[in-house]
Amino acid sequence: MVIVFIILFSAIVAGYESIDRLLHPRGIEYLWAVMAASVIGFLGNEMVAVFRIKVGKEIGSAALIADGYHARVDGWTSLAVLVGSLGVWLGYPLADPFVGLLITIAILGIVWQSAKAVFTRLLDGVEPEIIHEIRHAAHHIPEVLEVTEVRARWIGHRLHAELNIAVSPELSVERGHEIAKEVRHQLLHHLSYLANATIHIDPVNASGEEHHDIAEHVHDNLLAHSHL
Repeated sequence: MVIVFIILFSAIVAGYESIDRLLHPRGIEYLWAVMAASVIGFLGNEMVAVFRIKVGKEIGSAALIADGYHARVDGWTSLAVLVGSLGVWLGYPLADPFVGLLITIAILGIVWQSAKAVFTRLLDGVEPEIIHEIRHAAHHIPEVLEVTEVRARWIGHRLHAELNIAVSPELSVERGHEIAKEVRHQLLHHLSYLANATIHIDPVNASGEEHHDIAEHVHDNLLAHSHL
């Protein structure tokens, strides 16, 4: 969250400075030094951004991915300085603040993207593609006839999952257990950030959570009740 707010602060500062330069134009001194510094800044930040985003995706860390985008913002800002400097060199002094406004819009886009990822994680949300990948991995086992309920949540940057799979009712309990182990094995291979998965086996003729509901009944002098 702190990283997201820092990126937002960068957008506000860039926007303020750009508007101020539009209203109060100022020349740029040491133009060639500014250009050289902007190129070095862009290359350095982009390398850091690529590395952080790559590792963040590998380990499932939304914070590290957001930090990578923060580095990318710094790189784009440096590149914008280069474009603005070239405009000034070509005789367009307002090029610098106009480019600054464009980069402000780009930074706000990154703020929105990073905020969605971070706040979704904070609210125990899981990206839809992860649920799809879990289903896909489970279907690698030929004896898995259906994958019904899939639940997952992040604990730190490690994922924990639960899913119901349906198999032939004619299989033995032992074989059903072996299939569950194979499904877990596939999940751990396909999702590098998965810490553990709990597999529930259903017969295909009673597949899904609705078959686990307990109808209304009475016992132990309790009022009539059910379990859903």
